[in-house]
Amino acid sequence: MPTLPRPHSLSSPRLLLPVEAAPEEIAVKAGAQRLKTWDIPSTFHCSIVGTCLTTGELRQLLAKAGQEDARSATDHTLHGRGVRAAGQRDFAAKLLNKALDKRHEVSIKRIPLQADEQELRRIWRESFDRGDIAGPYWALMSHPASPPALIRDIFGEVHMLSHLVGSASRLDLARLTRLEKELEQEKDKGERQEKRLAVAADERVALRQRIRQLEERVVQAEATAAPFGQRTRAEEGSPAERAETEAARANALSQRLSEAEDRCRALQRELEQLQDHSHSILRENEALEAAVTAQLQTGGSQASPQPAGPVLYVGGRRNLFDHLRAYAESRNVDLLLHDGGMEDSTTLLPALVGQAATILFPVDHISHSAVGLVKRLCRAQGKPYLPLRSAGLASFLAAITGAGGAYGRL
Repeated sequence: MPTLPRPHSLSSPRLLLPVEAAPEEIAVKAGAQRLKTWDIPSTFHCSIVGTCLTTGELRQLLAKAGQEDARSATDHTLHGRGVRAAGQRDFAAKLLNKALDKRHEVSIKRIPLQADEQELRRIWRESFDRGDIAGPYWALMSHPASPPALIRDIFGEVHMLSHLVGSASRLDLARLTRLEKELEQEKDKGERQEKRLAVAADERVALRQRIRQLEERVVQAEATAAPFGQRTRAEEGSPAERAETEAARANALSQRLSEAEDRCRALQRELEQLQDHSHSILRENEALEAAVTAQLQTGGSQASPQPAGPVLYVGGRRNLFDHLRAYAESRNVDLLLHDGGMEDSTTLLPALVGQAATILFPVDHISHSAVGLVKRLCRAQGKPYLPLRSAGLASFLAAITGAGGAYGRL
């Protein structure tokens, strides 16, 4: 069974732990030697195997112990075999103890053998509060000085934590479903943008060809003088009239050429804007794909690098704030929220900007006055800010996860 993650981001299947053992069933070996699994009452073997070893580690050690079918056995079957092996003094049990000690060596060394009950309880509480469960659980379960009351209490906390696992799993599945739908929508938007870019590029090429044709016609008109064609009424007039006519024609052609060049520049600007927009959508798609992949592969428990500091999100839609908080929490991001003045007072913004390391705001769902105030506060306090393309989750995910380098530029 997978190692239990932090309480707020549990996504593994629920552990079915045994009923609580009576204090008198817990035997503490005398001396300074740590307990082996067969020294610990079998009541606790299920929680130790399911909490302190991953399925992959359990599968590997059982196969090494001679159980060849362990490579194809189900997770539940593996768990049952591991629990049975923990109570025996055979080769498999020794491998199991070795794997537990090796995996949680840091936690074991952190707990002195001479520690009293008060010190052991303090170590467990600090570890539990920061989400470090598996290592301290094995270290305390096998510690020779762990009293029955402490064993009972930490077993009870791990047991209740397993109930949270199932609840959090359902929430994570619902979140994954929403992310997948949003990813499909963003992909459709990206395809439509690509088509628009292709059409704009074709129009630009056609316009340049038209400009070249006009330029060639101007050159030809100047090269083929009036003596090589029929004389018009104006050409039959005086030299001054012919000069005036030619000047008017030249001015008209020059104006048409200028208009064509203006149109070309406008199309160029529009093309650049569409390309920027398309790149933003692609970065957001990458962020969504990365989030969905991480959820599917690790169940949302994969560790994320700690950001430089709190992130302030100003504006957006309040009905998405809970989703923003949930995703930021899964990435270890301390997220501060302010709706840009719709319900939250703007007098809170100076203090929030002062607390944040980076400020984000969606350009499509925030007032001009709020944007101006945020920019002034950021300039005054020397804080970086990043405008987001939209108030949707995709833009927020791209900024937080750093897709395309977005977060790295904050």
